[in-house]
Amino acid sequence: MTDAELPVENGAVPVSLPVRQKMPGWVWKAVAIFWLGFLATVAGRFVFSRLTGLLTLLLVSLFLALAIEPGVNRLAARGWRRGRATVLILFVVFVFTIVFVVAIGTLVGGQIANLLQDSERTVTKTVNGINDLFGTKISAGRVIENINDPNGPFQRFINSQRDRVFDLSITALGFLLQLFSVLLFTFYLVADGPRLRRSICSRLPPVRQERVLKGWELAITKTGGYLYSRALLAALSAFFHWVLFQSIGLQAPVAMALWVGLISQFLPVVGTYIAGALPILLAVIDSPLEAVIVAAFVVLYQQIENYLFAPRITARTMELHPAIAFGSALAGAAVLGPVGAILALPAAAMAQALGSDWGARHDVIDNPLTQVQARNQHVSRAVRRAQRLAAKAASDDEV
Repeated sequence: MTDAELPVENGAVPVSLPVRQKMPGWVWKAVAIFWLGFLATVAGRFVFSRLTGLLTLLLVSLFLALAIEPGVNRLAARGWRRGRATVLILFVVFVFTIVFVVAIGTLVGGQIANLLQDSERTVTKTVNGINDLFGTKISAGRVIENINDPNGPFQRFINSQRDRVFDLSITALGFLLQLFSVLLFTFYLVADGPRLRRSICSRLPPVRQERVLKGWELAITKTGGYLYSRALLAALSAFFHWVLFQSIGLQAPVAMALWVGLISQFLPVVGTYIAGALPILLAVIDSPLEAVIVAAFVVLYQQIENYLFAPRITARTMELHPAIAFGSALAGAAVLGPVGAILALPAAAMAQALGSDWGARHDVIDNPLTQVQARNQHVSRAVRRAQRLAAKAASDDEV
C-alpha cells in the first residue's frame, strides 16, 4: 500500500500525499567535482605564488639560453665541447654583468657621498649656474638652510634611508644568488640542448618532430639575432656617448656611457629618456650648460640611430615595431615587474618570428591604404646625377 492509497474511515475524503522522489545521482557527482575543482584551484594558486620566483628564473634562463646558443653552436662546430663553450660565454656574461652593476653602484654611491660631504659648495654652484642660465633669482643660502634643517624633508629622507643599509646588503646577496641560479639553469639548457631536444622529440611522431625542431631553430635564430643586434646598438651608443662625456669632463664617463647604451636599447621607447636622465643629473651638478649639451646630444643621437644605425643592423635580424615593443614591455611589467619588462622584448621577438612563419602569404593589391613609404632611402649625389643624366639622354633620343 502506497502513501497515495491510504484507507478511508467514517466516510472521509481520501487524501493523496506526495510521492517521495530520490535525488538524481549526477547531482552528488556535480557537487563533488565542483568542490574538488575549487580546492584544486586554491592549491594551484598557492603553489604558483610560492614558485613565482623559480618560474621567473627559469624564464630568464630560457631566453638567455636562446640568446647564447648560436655562439655555442659555432664554437661546437669548430671542435669545442658544448660544456666548455657554454662556460666560456656564460663567464663573459657574468663578468660583464658584475662590472656593470659595480660601476653604476660605485658611481651613484660616490656621488651621494660627495654631495653629503660638500653639500654647501655643490648647492651654491648648482644654484648659481641655474640663475645664470635661466635668469632666476634663487637664494643659495635659503636652499642650504632648508637642506640642513633637521626637521626638513631632506634630512628626514636621509634619516629614513640609514635603516635600509642592511636591507640593501641582503638584496645584493639575493641578486648574486639569483644570478648564479640563472647561469646554472642556462648552462644545463645549452650544454645538454641536443639531449633535451632528443628526449622531447622521442615522444612525438616524425611530422611533429619536424615542426618542433623548426620552431625551436627559428626561436633560437630570431631571439639570438634580436639580442645581438640590441647589444651591437648598445655598444655603438655607449661609444659615442663616452666620447661626449669624456670631452665635456663628466664624472665616470665609461660607467655613464654603458648605462646609456644598455638602458636605451633594452627598454623600448622610454628607455632613451630614462637612460639620459642620470648623466643629465650629474652634469647639472657641475654645470647646467653641460646638462643642456648632454640632453641635446641624447636626442640627436637617438635620431641618428633610428635613421642610420638601426635599419642597417636589424636588416639581417629582426626589428620590433615600437608599438609592439612598448606594449609588450608594459604587459611584462604588469606580470613580472621590471624583469618582465626586459624579458617581454625577446618574447615578443620570438612570437613575431614564429608568427611570421605561420600561414600562407598572398600578394597585396595596389591601394592607397596599403602603400608604405620606404624608410631611410638615402640616395647619394652620384646616383641622383646619374638619374638626371639618364633622363636627359632619354629626352634627347625622343627629340
